[in-house]
Amino acid sequence: KLLIGVTGGLALAGLRPIEHTFPTFLVERPFEQVKLDLGHQDVGAILVSYGGSYDMSTEGRTHQSPGDVALLDTLGGWTIHVPGHPHEAELLLRNAAARDDRVYLRLSAQTNAEPHSVIPGRFLPVRSGRRGTVVAVGPMLRPVLDAVAGLDLTVLYAATVRPFDADALRQAVRATSRADIVLVEPYLAGTSNREVDEALLDLPHRVLGLGVG
Repeated sequence: KLLIGVTGGLALAGLRPIEHTFPTFLVERPFEQVKLDLGHQDVGAILVSYGGSYDMSTEGRTHQSPGDVALLDTLGGWTIHVPGHPHEAELLLRNAAARDDRVYLRLSAQTNAEPHSVIPGRFLPVRSGRRGTVVAVGPMLRPVLDAVAGLDLTVLYAATVRPFDADALRQAVRATSRADIVLVEPYLAGTSNREVDEALLDLPHRVLGLGVG
């Protein structure tokens, strides 16, 4: 709680604070302070976590945080980056440091084999297909590509999930014969289902949200 309180104070003083610790200590435990000291006061800061979901499973439940992105979703106004490679993390952090909004950078022990040329806020088309669309978030790209090998599917890579790139999803869906979307996230399953539904509000579609429990 003190960490976030100091962050809010530094932001009110005109600084651009960057705070870093495990997600349970950055989002879950001090959630009231995140809501009030940053959100209610409408100040910007960068929260950088490491060890999302069950990366540190042997450390016990105190270090497990699959619901961090879903929690921040209840506040709104957050830019949320989930890079799949350390090189992407550096790019996204430098981009965040040059802004003045509230940013959550979620780092993980899981990584993709190689970095991609991500653009903050945009989904990256990785492959094209005709029978559906898979949105792979951060470190989920590598297992997704392995899983869909040989299947006629479009794959979009999301290193930024908030704001959700609705335009890229709509463009991908229009290029397919079926509006079937599989969303693969490294945190609480179904966290971004609502974003998909809102992006495709005027299109009949089906969405399956995969993630952790």
